[in-house]
Amino acid sequence: QVQLVESGGGLVQAGGSLRLSCVVSGRTFSDYNMGWFRQAPGKGREFVAAIRRSGSNTYADSVEGRFTISRDNAKDTVYLQMNSLKPEDTAVYSCAAQRRLRAGGRFDMEGTYDYWGQGTQVTVSS
Repeated sequence: QVQLVESGGGLVQAGGSLRLSCVVSGRTFSDYNMGWFRQAPGKGREFVAAIRRSGSNTYADSVEGRFTISRDNAKDTVYLQMNSLKPEDTAVYSCAAQRRLRAGGRFDMEGTYDYWGQGTQVTVSS
């Protein structure tokens, strides 16, 4: 059984910062690639960032330079540091775990992730 629990969401003014956390239990955390996705009201889920087992990162163009994904294997936790937040960043943010990336797959494809958290709300006011 693999469980993911996000925390750290909240209400922040435009230009502010938040740090999201996702704690993973049930398996060896270091075996997984990890990703963050978000879903705004009335919109589909979109890719935000991913981090490989090796620690290398991938970001969506919309957050490049503002968000940073990181992981602490000793704490079984992945983080998303969000700076210079914009109202359009408002969404439910979910973390996801990927057992392996298949040939032809990409980190921004939600179908490549095997386990998902319940999400945490981030609201950015203008």
